[in-house]
Amino acid sequence: MSGFDEPNMIPDTSSDKDARMWSMILHLSMLSNFVIPIAGVIAPIVIWQIKKDEYPIIDVHGKNAVNWLITAFIYSIIFFILMFAVVGFFLLIILGICATVFPIIAGIKANNGEVWKYPLTFQFLK
Repeated sequence: MSGFDEPNMIPDTSSDKDARMWSMILHLSMLSNFVIPIAGVIAPIVIWQIKKDEYPIIDVHGKNAVNWLITAFIYSIIFFILMFAVVGFFLLIILGICATVFPIIAGIKANNGEVWKYPLTFQFLK
């Protein structure tokens, strides 16, 4: 066996495994907000900036993650204002669930070698 699982497949190199691992860590690092409040914003940006030159796919994952962070921040401001109309409470709960579930999905997909765009996200960085 020469490292190929199937004909016409690219072999799974250790560099590819490292890139997928760092992509997964980048997305899952957003969950560190539960431990240290601002860490979920700083950690993915730091990982993105440090690893994007070493692994080009990290640049794509980093932009997706930062776009989600900015979008979630905008949504949270809007939903906070809507709390005065009562509906904001429910929207903030939904946003909290999305802010927990979306990075997990993106991390799993990144570990599988896929790029997943967060739903309902504005594309600030392309």
